[in-house]
Amino acid sequence: MSVFNAFLVSTIAGMSTLLGGIIIFFKIKDNHINKFITFCLSFSIAIMIGISLTDLIPTSLFNILYNYKLLLAVLIIFISFFVGGLTVFFINHLMKNQDNSLYKLGILSMIALIVHNFPEGIATFMSSIKDVNLGIKLALAIMFHNIPEGISIAVPIYYATKSKKKALFSTFLSGIAEPLGAITTYLILNKYVTDTMISITLLFVAGIMITLSIEEMLPKALSYKNNKYIYGGLILGIILILINHFLF
Repeated sequence: MSVFNAFLVSTIAGMSTLLGGIIIFFKIKDNHINKFITFCLSFSIAIMIGISLTDLIPTSLFNILYNYKLLLAVLIIFISFFVGGLTVFFINHLMKNQDNSLYKLGILSMIALIVHNFPEGIATFMSSIKDVNLGIKLALAIMFHNIPEGISIAVPIYYATKSKKKALFSTFLSGIAEPLGAITTYLILNKYVTDTMISITLLFVAGIMITLSIEEMLPKALSYKNNKYIYGGLILGIILILINHFLF
């Protein structure tokens, strides 16, 4: 595949995040807003933890364990994941003066997904260059989970700020990280990117996503006291993760 087409595939995969942001244009009645937010947060929790446990962590573990001796591999894995978790607490500390917890959740989600999408852009671009079918298949899989990731950014920011522009722009920033990863690979990193480097980054992202889901999103979802919507969001998220792995 040509460089342009490979970049195009990466761009389409990344910017599909904006499709999730479209959900803020749905008209939700005032007495249902908390239920809707609860459902979206729970759905996002399932997507983030599901992607981490079924994709990011297993792929990275296999690669690092294959390339390093056991003790060093375990150390690399632990540090990469642990630093990702600490990053959530660090960003949380930086935003300690931000009283709106929904807005904080949206920003934390955006940061997590920017870091997530950048190496995905590298992977999609390089896969597309080597094999057009592999690149398109990978892009479709990424699009499938980028849409709900867009929801995890847009919904909290929109309902915190009442600004569609802020919500969509934040979602756009997350999505644009993917084609930026692709073009950075072509211009700078092509000779230096290794499977181990990508694996460490993805473990770092998994640490961010799991910590963010458990420490921030879940307590916020529970605070609305709409348990059936929590269950509904979690179940739908799990189903989508399973469909993603079954199809791709």
